[in-house]
Amino acid sequence: MEKQHNRGQDGAGLASITLDVNPGERYISRVRSNDTQAIQDVFKQINERVNEEMTLHPEYADNVALQKANIPYIGELFLGHVRYGTFGKNSIESVHPFLRQNNWMHRNLILAGNFNMTNVRELFESLIEIGQHPKEMTDTVTVMEKIGHFLDDEVTDLYQDCKNNGFSKREASPIIAEKLDIAKILKKASKNLDGGYAMAGLLGHGDAFVFRDPAGIRPAYFYQDDEIVVVASERPVIQTVFNVGFEKVQELQPGNALIIKKNGNVTEENILAPTIKKACSFERIYFSRGSDAEIYQERKNLGKLILPAVLNAIDNDTDNTVFSYIPNTAETSFYGMVEAAQDFLNQRKNKFILDNRKTLTKEKLEEILAVKIRTEKVAIKDAKLRTFITEDSSRDDLVAHVYDVTYGVIKPTDNLVIIDDSIVRGTTLKMSILKMMDRLKPKSIIIVSSAPQIRYPDCYGIDMAKLEGLVAFRAALELLKKEDSILLLMKFT
Repeated sequence: MEKQHNRGQDGAGLASITLDVNPGERYISRVRSNDTQAIQDVFKQINERVNEEMTLHPEYADNVALQKANIPYIGELFLGHVRYGTFGKNSIESVHPFLRQNNWMHRNLILAGNFNMTNVRELFESLIEIGQHPKEMTDTVTVMEKIGHFLDDEVTDLYQDCKNNGFSKREASPIIAEKLDIAKILKKASKNLDGGYAMAGLLGHGDAFVFRDPAGIRPAYFYQDDEIVVVASERPVIQTVFNVGFEKVQELQPGNALIIKKNGNVTEENILAPTIKKACSFERIYFSRGSDAEIYQERKNLGKLILPAVLNAIDNDTDNTVFSYIPNTAETSFYGMVEAAQDFLNQRKNKFILDNRKTLTKEKLEEILAVKIRTEKVAIKDAKLRTFITEDSSRDDLVAHVYDVTYGVIKPTDNLVIIDDSIVRGTTLKMSILKMMDRLKPKSIIIVSSAPQIRYPDCYGIDMAKLEGLVAFRAALELLKKEDSILLLMKFT
């Protein structure tokens, strides 16, 4: 969870399932927090509970059976979640995992996910049609109740089979656990799902699943060996925590579910037919860790591709230009841009040397070879905070406190090129970052984004709901206005 902290500072939660407990003993535990340090708060609460029980009962120390029976959060299945409130409230009720409880073990469902459903109202109405009374009309609760409905049906059918075969209710319970067909449940529950999602679920008796949308909009990776199965939104998280190679971590394919039965059997089964893959670009640009081998190269290439536009903006004057970046997540794209700039400079050097090879002196050659692309770290981040999700009214003030500038590295004759990994609203750029950079008194400030323009909301991916809030959309409107003015001028002349 800490390694995926880059995906959530608005909330965190953890749920656990303890296997093979006796009736009356706790087997589901859950803790959630929307504290400013949510992950730390979650594990503080867990540790306090565990330490309290161990202090009161020293006999638990070397007895795993007693620990499982009496101490919460000691179990075999765990589901952790970190949340960014891109949509909806940041209340504790919005923090995952969500829990659907029942006295039948098999009907208990814990659900968490990274998703955005576009047809929540339709799904909500379908639950009402089948006689349910959902407590909320949110995508997480609605999806959980839809899965829960078909889970109930499957358990009922299996119990009826057991009853017809002469088994008592108590004898039926382990048979239901063994025969429960999660793929069948997910196929029925997902028929009308429309959105981007990677969702994970735990069932009370010990089965688990992770299910990915058929267009591969949201990411999911897994690793398994003889002892564990782990699934996460990002590959490097698994590589780092479990010290395994790139090739050992597999991608969960679009439309598939990874199903983990209590007996340890693990299968990847197709639930929905995969469509054209349409991974959310903002998911990779903003949320994904840059230490992933593929994402690192992607971000470097994005930086390289922006250089021609940069050279045009500075009239190819790399001698009087300083290259830098903001925020820290733009560093990889910055490396790509600088590599491309160095290649441009080398080509310019080669041309000059070849054109002047007959008259070139040693001193002049040394002077030419000494010319380098100038790079500086002009923005220093003082705190580990993200400003993209922060409320509009406080984002600008937050940036002013989070960042400081490096004085003495920019001359009045210099262009200052700053690369950003994504420019969404542009408010922080206009109200804070440009003012900060202006303190250095450069000749000009050129801000470039390595990300493709985000002109429209992405209702299937990371959704920025307000169209007019997107700076690229506003820029497109301004360009249209200019074109209209030119057309009007042409008509009058």
